[in-house]
Amino acid sequence: MRGVGVIVNPGSGRGRGQGIALAEHISTYKHVDVRVLQKFEELEIALRDFAAKGIHTIVVSSGDGTVQAIQSFIGESGLFNVTPRLCLLPHGTTNMTAADIGFTRNSVAAQAAFVLEPRPKKLARRACLRVVNPADGKPKQGMFLGTGAAAEGTRRTQTTFNDMGIKGNLAAWSMFGSATLTSIFLKADVDSPFRLDKPYVIAAEVDGDTICLGKQLLVMATTLEKLVMGIKPFWGGATGPIRVTSFPYPLPNVPRWIIPAMGGGEDRTPPPGAFSKAGQKVRFLTDCEFVIDGEFFEPPENEALQVETGRVFDYVLS
Repeated sequence: MRGVGVIVNPGSGRGRGQGIALAEHISTYKHVDVRVLQKFEELEIALRDFAAKGIHTIVVSSGDGTVQAIQSFIGESGLFNVTPRLCLLPHGTTNMTAADIGFTRNSVAAQAAFVLEPRPKKLARRACLRVVNPADGKPKQGMFLGTGAAAEGTRRTQTTFNDMGIKGNLAAWSMFGSATLTSIFLKADVDSPFRLDKPYVIAAEVDGDTICLGKQLLVMATTLEKLVMGIKPFWGGATGPIRVTSFPYPLPNVPRWIIPAMGGGEDRTPPPGAFSKAGQKVRFLTDCEFVIDGEFFEPPENEALQVETGRVFDYVLS
């Protein structure tokens, strides 16, 4: 393998400009193939070229959705003889994946220096989770999957706070704080189109064991070690690559349980009715919408959505 490929998706950052600055900085590097996407359809063309050239490291200036599309293409196309390393730069509107397994040097100069001499000091090896049978028939590989309030909250974050220019953790905290205060101070209203705290009918299995059935607030699955805002809403031990957590509806005594639900040790006492388990395979049975790394999709009709351990990548940390 030879060379470095750089993907810059300016649309991911909604005008933040870091990716363009990096592309301009490295434009004279002869061994680097830089692709600035004018439209998202150009991503597959770039990745096919990278596979043909034997690119060994792909630097990604984008948000979570572009990273997921790259992981999916590499994992599903079969065109890469050797899986390239990924160097994730947090240049998007949402950067949950990069916050956990992204490149830790934030300056454009430091990022350009790595592109010039791509010799990583530290790597993290992590598996994707693979969505086998979404309704559109196109398997997807990413790092975070959610349904119920997890999907609805993500959509509202994008359409409310991101569109107002509020991004990243600030947008996540704004949505989380608003939903939490609403659930504490306002009477439950399952018919309100403005409430996230309402029941979603979801069943989920991890390696054949049922962890939830019936009315849930949300269910999530991830191969990340921490999520947006640095929260770690899983417990019971990382005995498998995919961590799955469910929270019931209604979540009892929100002021009492909100902190233990979001973080703590693997042996913490969870909220009543909440479950967390690690495994290799997950099945979801629900009519609810799903989100994978900020991109939305529907489950298959009349059958369970199947999720399994996907492609393993090495991520450049420094």
